[in-house]
Amino acid sequence: MNATPIVKRSMVGVELVRLLAEQGERVFSTEKARELSVRAGIKPNYLLEALYHLRRNGWIVALRRGFYALASSVPGVAPVHEFEIAMAIVRRAAISHWSALHYHGLTDQVPLKVFVLTTTDTAIPQTRGDQTRHAGGGCQVGETVYQFIRVKPARFFGLEKIWVGDAHVTVTDPERSLLDGLMMPQYCGDFAEVLHAFDVRGDRLDLNRVVNYALKLDGATIKRLGWVLEHQGVDLARLEPLVKAPITGYRSLDPTGPHQGIRNHRWMIQENLHGPVTS
Repeated sequence: MNATPIVKRSMVGVELVRLLAEQGERVFSTEKARELSVRAGIKPNYLLEALYHLRRNGWIVALRRGFYALASSVPGVAPVHEFEIAMAIVRRAAISHWSALHYHGLTDQVPLKVFVLTTTDTAIPQTRGDQTRHAGGGCQVGETVYQFIRVKPARFFGLEKIWVGDAHVTVTDPERSLLDGLMMPQYCGDFAEVLHAFDVRGDRLDLNRVVNYALKLDGATIKRLGWVLEHQGVDLARLEPLVKAPITGYRSLDPTGPHQGIRNHRWMIQENLHGPVTS
């Protein structure tokens, strides 16, 4: 007896999806849906119920509270890129670490997660709706796991805007991506992969930029960078700002490795790599 009203309401919701797709609103807010709801024939007090049915029937995917994406099954709608979704999940976001290295062509390895840099003052949404909490601290939306790495607002720099398909997203630039690898190689494959990324960047590395970036970060990153650049054959005179940067005590070259190995006095680095140095 109640089947007909439900069907009619579902069709009204599909009309909302059609309008969103028509306007290119592949990722949208509840406010945008409310703006189009009158044109779609949805009464204001029914909007949330309509969104619920659209989610349940696979027309839209919940990203975070109040934000949704059109499902790739919607006719005439190109799939929403995972980078575009990352931009919608948190307020301040940049594709980073392994994902950024792969985007810039600095690694051939394809990460199984999307790594996202954000700030400590940015809220990361709790798991709800179509999201599930993933082992290791990732947030899963659909079949994609998003790994958020939080930094202080002052360290949210080294960013550039790019187009990925129809999406305008933010990504860490090559120099910042390499430095993130020196700080957190576990989010870039491993330390050997980070060294490989430096080699791939090679002569295209903007030396002044990467040095200036490093000087805004911590002492360990500064010294690791100096060690890597010296092993790449960069003239020590150009590395003087890194040499002079103060640091207390030795730091491991690979922050995820054992605390052992030869101590390099110039860089205050303990060379804890396995096997010969290849950088």
